[in-house]
Amino acid sequence: MTNTTPSSTNTRLAAGAQTFDSVMGTPAQGFIDAFKDVAPDFGRLVVEWEFGDLYGRPGLDLKTREIVVIAACATLGTVGHGPVKMHVKSALRAGVTRAEIGEVLMQLAFAAGVPIAIGAMEAAKAAFAEVDAEAAAR
Repeated sequence: MTNTTPSSTNTRLAAGAQTFDSVMGTPAQGFIDAFKDVAPDFGRLVVEWEFGDLYGRPGLDLKTREIVVIAACATLGTVGHGPVKMHVKSALRAGVTRAEIGEVLMQLAFAAGVPIAIGAMEAAKAAFAEVDAEAAAR
């Protein structure tokens, strides 16, 4: 049972979608629709909770939030590579430098293991290449 009403869900979704669009640089609806065939509510719930509730909280700036997400997803190994790529792009938009992302991933080698860090670095490298290709296409 949830504590949300349809109107509060719509407000949270609207706020989350606006934040998602801004932070991720792509429309939230594409993310929401990506899960529609398997778990129809999942994408909406993520957008409401992560981007509607958590990203708007005081205490951490956007750069720090993105660094935390990158580090956490990187420790998941290959399962986290997709989110690492997604959040590397967001981190760059938030002002995190490529060098800072590299330092975060090198630090993970100590805590999570060298193979985990190498895999995350490969995901970051792919994200950097996508950002560069998008910039070149403009």
